[in-house]
Amino acid sequence: MIDIYFHGQACIRIKGKNATLVFDPYDPSFTGLPAYKISSDIVCVTHDHGDHNYVSGVSGVEEGKSPFVISGPGEYEISGVNIVGVPSFHDDKEGAERGKNTIYQVTIDEINIVHLGDLGQKKLTQEQVETLSGCDVLFIPVGSVYTISGKDAPDIISQVEPKIIVPIHYKIEGLKFPLEDVSVFLTAMGKEKLEPLPKLSVSRERLPEEVEVVLLAKQ
Repeated sequence: MIDIYFHGQACIRIKGKNATLVFDPYDPSFTGLPAYKISSDIVCVTHDHGDHNYVSGVSGVEEGKSPFVISGPGEYEISGVNIVGVPSFHDDKEGAERGKNTIYQVTIDEINIVHLGDLGQKKLTQEQVETLSGCDVLFIPVGSVYTISGKDAPDIISQVEPKIIVPIHYKIEGLKFPLEDVSVFLTAMGKEKLEPLPKLSVSRERLPEEVEVVLLAKQ
């Protein structure tokens, strides 16, 4: 069983049996969002922007021990967590506008998780699709402007074929950036009346048979 929490922007915290993992911690002064305190064993950074790379804002779970930081493509195994960083682009022009982005494919407590970071590609390559196959939980940006939009997201989802979809990187209260509201994505998915949950708990035995969209409340 893993517990999943949303801290705003693209920041996701996953608490597993033996390890905690955080994706894309943001600098509150850079984003306008409130300060927050989180601890983790592992931190994955998808790209080097202030709303995704605030590693110093995450403390270690064990006192005096900093988290293990991953900030690019490669294969890693830490505390029983398998992580693959997959190269991708922050825009739809092969990085010409905003550079590169790392997609993370993570296996923790038998759950296969994919975090797309600030994906700007409107279509994944065949190689990316093959690496991300077998996805249980997909974190997908839907805020447009700097990433794919809520209307683009269903095309990426159909390529990855996840069991659970969690939107990230959209307009929330206090955010300085002019992102698109999550309602655009929810409408595209036919889920307009979805209520946000405080956390998502997932286990191999409790994965849904049909695709589910889950909206998480900011912690």
